[in-house]
Amino acid sequence: MWMSTFARFALPVLQRSTSPLALKALRACRRIEMAEVPPPFFLTTIHIRGHHTLGSASLPMARRSVRNVRALDEDRLLEVEWEDGGQSLFPFTWLRDNCQCPVCTLQSAQARLLPLSDLDVHTGVNVVEITNDNKVLVVWPDHHNSVFDADWLRKRCFSTTARQAMQEELFLNERYYWDAKLRIPTADYQEVLADDKAALAWLLALRRVGIVYLKGAPAEQGQVARLAERIGYLRLTFYGHTWQVQDKPMANNVAYTSGKLSLHTDYPALNFPPGVQFLHCINQAVKGGESEVVDGFHMAEQLRREDPEAFRTLTSLHVDFIDTGTDYCDFMLQSKNRIIDVDAEGRVMKINYNNATRDSVLDLPLHQVQPFYRALRAYVDIMNRPENVVTYTMQPGDIVTFDNWRLLHGRKNFISRPDRLRHLEGAYLDWDEIMSRLRILHRNVQEEVSCGHKTTFD
Repeated sequence: MWMSTFARFALPVLQRSTSPLALKALRACRRIEMAEVPPPFFLTTIHIRGHHTLGSASLPMARRSVRNVRALDEDRLLEVEWEDGGQSLFPFTWLRDNCQCPVCTLQSAQARLLPLSDLDVHTGVNVVEITNDNKVLVVWPDHHNSVFDADWLRKRCFSTTARQAMQEELFLNERYYWDAKLRIPTADYQEVLADDKAALAWLLALRRVGIVYLKGAPAEQGQVARLAERIGYLRLTFYGHTWQVQDKPMANNVAYTSGKLSLHTDYPALNFPPGVQFLHCINQAVKGGESEVVDGFHMAEQLRREDPEAFRTLTSLHVDFIDTGTDYCDFMLQSKNRIIDVDAEGRVMKINYNNATRDSVLDLPLHQVQPFYRALRAYVDIMNRPENVVTYTMQPGDIVTFDNWRLLHGRKNFISRPDRLRHLEGAYLDWDEIMSRLRILHRNVQEEVSCGHKTTFD
């Protein structure tokens, strides 16, 4: 299913720009929120082979200029006044810790050379001034000089808005929540392999929406490994680097049967479950086998609204999970995970739920057992509401890529024939590798636009 208006799914939170070219680009794109500093990129749609698919375009970044600097010695802060009228404050200690000179920073690795034991955490400054090329010069009491680029400083401003903008640029934490009305974003497998912009759009959608469909892969084993090479490397688990989802005798996993799979995340029996899953359809069943997905983050927010006590229970109690058998090697896994993981601000970060591997061991005080079951049932009931479930049927050559920390996926039962056995190949990756590649692709696309040429891979 091809997606024609993709920008609203994968757009980062955009920031206000003083660049006329940037503002012109922003006005042309609907559903864009404006904030304080320029974004690294935005997405649009491009036309490939008669279909609308995912695409990306670079947004020029406005240069920041410094109007004035002064040292606030009593507070040990450097005040920078910007040409656009804003101002930023930077602690002396932080500036000295992050001196960018070759003695203090290995630029080729962006790694700090200055030992913390050599840092005076109560340092003052001798001189602060603006250089002829509009950089900020700080001379320290030991006569060491630090020079800071204006844009580098502005991005690292300590204001709440600037810090939020930087965290969004680095981690893309904003999500697009969805229900059964979702039209799954779709891209071309070969384009993703060959073109940086297509790959960037794919990974942005994967981060924002949580699921992207790739079409046009050969219907043979090895394609998920090939796709993983576009990013980095696969996550090895006890089921191997890749694994074959087929109806198997004496199955060591409920997925390797022809029965229905209830909505679940994979591998909560690991203390650090895989972040992303690829599933490639090599052969589909004669009848049945439809796939189902729900947005676990969205369902968690619904639970928070409808049943706050159940939400508190599932975000506070640790549940035991188990997985045992023999595959890549023999294994006996045991873990404790919360069903819903939240960060310090209460934002949902990860779902850990697989009813098949939820252990009979329940390490809870007696008085918490019934509240736990009530809370879990409330969450599962929300997931299974028809208005929340997206159902689709994979065809040979289709690859679905999805966020295993966020989406719960399932499968309807199926019937196969000896000459037509249902066969999917799967693989895992971690979000660290995905985000690393996404940042590199962003950099490459920016450089490509700057140089005015297209980057492809053979």
